[in-house]
Amino acid sequence: MLLAGNLSEYCSIDETQICGEVYVFLTSKAGHGMKKTLIASVKGTKAETVSAILLKIPKEEREKVREVTMDFSDSMYSIVKTCFPNATIVIDCFHIVQRLCEALDEMRLGFKRLAVTKTKKEAAEHNQREDEKARKRKYNREWYASHKASKNVKGKKRGRKRIRKRKFKPQTFSNGDTRVELLTRARTILYKSGEKWGKNQKTRAKILFDNYEKLREGYSLICKIRSIFQKNITKGQAKGELHSWYKEVADCTIREIKSARDCIKAKEEEVLNYFINRHTNASAESFNSKIKGFKAQLHGVADIPFFMYRLCTIFG
Repeated sequence: MLLAGNLSEYCSIDETQICGEVYVFLTSKAGHGMKKTLIASVKGTKAETVSAILLKIPKEEREKVREVTMDFSDSMYSIVKTCFPNATIVIDCFHIVQRLCEALDEMRLGFKRLAVTKTKKEAAEHNQREDEKARKRKYNREWYASHKASKNVKGKKRGRKRIRKRKFKPQTFSNGDTRVELLTRARTILYKSGEKWGKNQKTRAKILFDNYEKLREGYSLICKIRSIFQKNITKGQAKGELHSWYKEVADCTIREIKSARDCIKAKEEEVLNYFINRHTNASAESFNSKIKGFKAQLHGVADIPFFMYRLCTIFG
């Protein structure tokens, strides 16, 4: 679909999945998620395919676009560069923080795998000890049963109550979490800012960071870059603070955070463009959530062309 009349100075581009196929949606911020929001919808994410559709818009109109917000996608970047030559590309600040949180989550999963392996090893060792104890007890019972002195007195049973195997219980922390449970439940903590934690989450975070210093270090680095985007500063000031943050990351030993830093460095100019108008890609994400809600109301999509027609009617 192409609705060239809805093109405005400030646009957003993003992708969403419908019935197993990925579609690229170009939307206008001026529409505010209502009429005249949808500009184009193209099946697939291949830059050449999407660009061929958007290039049908007259050149004079495309040159009027001043700014396009997007995520880290290379294909989206190529589409915008080809179709809107005068537009400033802004990479969404929330996607930058998300990329860093994903790097930290990757480290958390690594620690979780080690914890699962350690717990299985401890359980195997515990069961082995219990089997050895049971074998010894059985030997002692058989030895006493064969010995005259071990025979029961009339009406009485000799010896203590039979001991059964004890089940393995992994070590728990003060909040009742095992090591594996702690690392599993910490996922939501690491994606949130500290002031948004609940009482139990604060307790869990303290235990987590006391036991895993690298997670504390990585989380503090994410909080620092989050604070940069929350400040009311100019693009030049933001560049200086971002470079200071690069130095802090260089001094740390967390390869996952360094990998995410390299992604930010590669598109630093587009990242810093956020501080010009402080625009995010929230409008595109909101549009995607409306599509998902629309699909949920319809209990799925049976006829994609008709579904697209309805989107066009509501948001076009």
